[in-house]
Amino acid sequence: MIRGVLFDLDGTLVNTLDDIASAMNRALRLHGLKEYAVKEYCYLVGNGARVLTDRAVGSRKDLAEAVLKDYQAYYETHNQIVSAPYSGIPELLRALRDQGMICMVLSNKPDADTRHVIAHYFGDGLFALVNGQKAGVPLKPDPTAALAAAREAGLSPDEILYLGDTSVDVTCARRAGMHAVGVTWGFRERKELEEAGAEYIIDRPEETLQLIATIL
Repeated sequence: MIRGVLFDLDGTLVNTLDDIASAMNRALRLHGLKEYAVKEYCYLVGNGARVLTDRAVGSRKDLAEAVLKDYQAYYETHNQIVSAPYSGIPELLRALRDQGMICMVLSNKPDADTRHVIAHYFGDGLFALVNGQKAGVPLKPDPTAALAAAREAGLSPDEILYLGDTSVDVTCARRAGMHAVGVTWGFRERKELEEAGAEYIIDRPEETLQLIATIL
């Protein structure tokens, strides 16, 4: 029986790509580095801000720390310019709450940014816990943070649907023993989710409710 749903943030709950791209391109521009088209960020993001920066600076690793600092300082105050929840997500979250589901967020985005974005777009009362990148805790796809969220919520891993839009999320879910649900409305293609071993793949948020009804 499913009792909880663990959500990735970027590309799953909220389309944050334009604001991420804007902040990183600004940081790259400040250091005279190549900027990227917004669609290219679909494959630069997913593994946290530091990996995003390492990918973005290319061979100029000597500038990575400075670019990361400029990116984070700007993004912290400009992460709600264009970003918006995906269509159907607010309705899904309210339906899950009404069913008594325990909803959680786990992101590789820095913890403060994660909490800021969730609070702005969803307010209080929809999520039992919200966790982003924290010092000393391995990033996804390492399952440590996912398993810690399950323990904090009082759930066993097999009682949790884990929704995410990348192979990072699918791999994390599988390693944690959760039900790995790939979503196709985010940043990556269906093929990536299939190859990562997603247990289920859904195309619309409301399909989550159907899954919960069928998994015993």
